[in-house]
Amino acid sequence: MARLVMKFGGTSVADVDRIRHAARHVKREVDAGNQVCVVVSAMAGATNQLVGWVNDASKLHDAREYDAVVASGEQVTAGLMAIVLSDMGIAARSFAGWQVPIETDDAHGAARITDIKPALLNERLGQGVVCVVTGFQGVAPSGRVTTLGRGGSDTSAVAVAAAIGADRCDIYTDVDGVYTTDPRIAPKAQRLTRISFEEMLEMASLGAKVLQTRSVELAMAQKVRLAVRSSFDDPDAPQVAPDGSGHGVPGTLVCDEDEIMEKQIVSGVTLAKAEAKITLRGVKDKPGVAAAVFGSLADERIVVDMIVQNVSDDGKMTDITFTVPDSEYDKAMKALTVAGDRFEYDSISGSKGGAKISVVGVGMRSHAGVASSMFQALADKGINIQLITTSEIKTSVLIEEEYAELAVRALHTYYGLDKDSA
Repeated sequence: MARLVMKFGGTSVADVDRIRHAARHVKREVDAGNQVCVVVSAMAGATNQLVGWVNDASKLHDAREYDAVVASGEQVTAGLMAIVLSDMGIAARSFAGWQVPIETDDAHGAARITDIKPALLNERLGQGVVCVVTGFQGVAPSGRVTTLGRGGSDTSAVAVAAAIGADRCDIYTDVDGVYTTDPRIAPKAQRLTRISFEEMLEMASLGAKVLQTRSVELAMAQKVRLAVRSSFDDPDAPQVAPDGSGHGVPGTLVCDEDEIMEKQIVSGVTLAKAEAKITLRGVKDKPGVAAAVFGSLADERIVVDMIVQNVSDDGKMTDITFTVPDSEYDKAMKALTVAGDRFEYDSISGSKGGAKISVVGVGMRSHAGVASSMFQALADKGINIQLITTSEIKTSVLIEEEYAELAVRALHTYYGLDKDSA
């Protein structure tokens, strides 16, 4: 017997028929003798509708009432899932976040989980009851309902899995796993059978949309094994891993690096478009300058990504180049202009329409020359590199957006990730 958490996203529970299909996945695991806790999102589009209603009611609404309204989407889904499971002859009960309880801080609209008391869930699971828990929500110290913000349902599922000591947390979504790159850009992209937490975290933060960064961070910290699966698969199909590896889960298993026998040098290529580049030239190189530059952006809640600094030969002046999302470009330029009295610079320039291409792989730790080979592969296609950043398991470059998809396909082929070369 295993203990599983099964999380279903909005497209997987978009209507009652989809909920019935998802419930068949749950029934399969229950029939196999497993204890199952289900975490659900609101039906596709429901949260946006609820948010729209709140904004229509008042632009200057109370964040606590916003959460009270928006959290209702998951409660509807949880109740319907429990009803459908009961109709199938499976003992099931729904639980709102406050009933578990899933305790959070009081940052309404963007709360963070502080603790989960698993006693009630453990008791019901031990009785053979499927516990259907609302994702995306919890309860503040004041007793008010809170919502967790972006990626909240995945985060709820991972946190619940950690709290109840689940053997695995299955994330059911509208794709059948994690791919070496976006198959819409590179048709020869392969589905990965296994990927390490670190690789998944990098890929999620670099533009891969399968899992939210926040949930992967929590899974890595709590050592919760994740499986990315398609809710559209046949629930009655044999549960065999595509490579026969023995983890018995179709899709992609996100796990500790030690569970991966052969580590690819590069496991994936990611693309993030709409990257803007800003350069401050002739900045006086003295302590506190970088803090003043990026502090002025932080004050405006502007997220900075790639950063490169070049110091002059005499050590007196420096140029600082960094990237922000295109949508934040104008705001960033204004913030830096306004903050000009906090630091001195000769000029400021920038441009929108860049693309960040990254190669990711834990095997890069033990193989030299990955970055240089990446640069050569791009040069062979006539693609100019504007910025470069690296970490232990990734190398990222900024290029012109018009060459983005060409770059992805070129690197995907170069590192042997195409299906034909696997």
